Amino acid sequence: MEAVRASTVRRRVQRWQQGRCRWADDVLVTEEPLEIRLRPAGQDEPVRVAVTMRTPGHDFELAGGFLFTEGLLDDPHQIAAITYCTDPGVDGDQQYNIVNVWLRPGVTVEPRTLQRNFYTTSSCGVCGKASLEAIHSRGACVLPQPRAAMVRPEVLATLGETLRRQQALFDRTGGLHAAALFDLDGRLLALREDVGRHNATDKLIGHFFLQGRTPLADTILMVSGRASFEIVQKAVVAGIPVVVAVSAPSSLACDAAREFGLTLIGFARGDRFNVYTGAARVGHPAATPG
Repeated sequence: MEAVRASTVRRRVQRWQQGRCRWADDVLVTEEPLEIRLRPAGQDEPVRVAVTMRTPGHDFELAGGFLFTEGLLDDPHQIAAITYCTDPGVDGDQQYNIVNVWLRPGVTVEPRTLQRNFYTTSSCGVCGKASLEAIHSRGACVLPQPRAAMVRPEVLATLGETLRRQQALFDRTGGLHAAALFDLDGRLLALREDVGRHNATDKLIGHFFLQGRTPLADTILMVSGRASFEIVQKAVVAGIPVVVAVSAPSSLACDAAREFGLTLIGFARGDRFNVYTGAARVGHPAATPG
């Protein structure tokens, strides 16, 4: 069973307003490292895969989602168990910052996938792998054809408000990103928050992966902030055909979305949004070039 770690902490701060200062309590989002380790069956030593700065909570989903979207695992049945670390020499507090993913007998991990730089940060995700070939190497899903995964503009107009209303930790701290999965009619399926949008996305996808519910063909992924290459990569691997971001996409995110037939939407704020790739999935006549 996954232990509950505090997602927020309280700090005393000096609060200034109109030239006057007073002491007050403030709520901050927790940021701590999480090391993800693979434990192959019959092997004593763990394989250290990644370290990411994350907000505690849904750590097992984060580990599962990361291993899936990075192409290390493709089936939840490859996992025998996910646990926190109880190895000798790891103190009681630190054990909740290390996750062991125990593999079933016969499950192996391609060594080349472990040779990449897997140090991750809350701001940039996994660094050093931003290439379209990297997605191909992970066994990307074939996304559904546009007519099989249409989304109406009026549905897109509602997503941002729904996401914002569900950000409970953001309301308390003002310091978290969110990733939410919707069906094509705009119904919220799940939402995760984290100090890093990539971690929030891995937690979200991991939630469905560990239940054996991928690929996520008839869904929309919405992220707070910008849409990076890494977000598009994770969506493609999970089979999500539509990605919506509150802010702008990067050029490489657009290139990857176009390469894999994903619909990428940015600056989604109310009934205004830009469709950068895959416009055929948006139930709207083609826009007139301006």
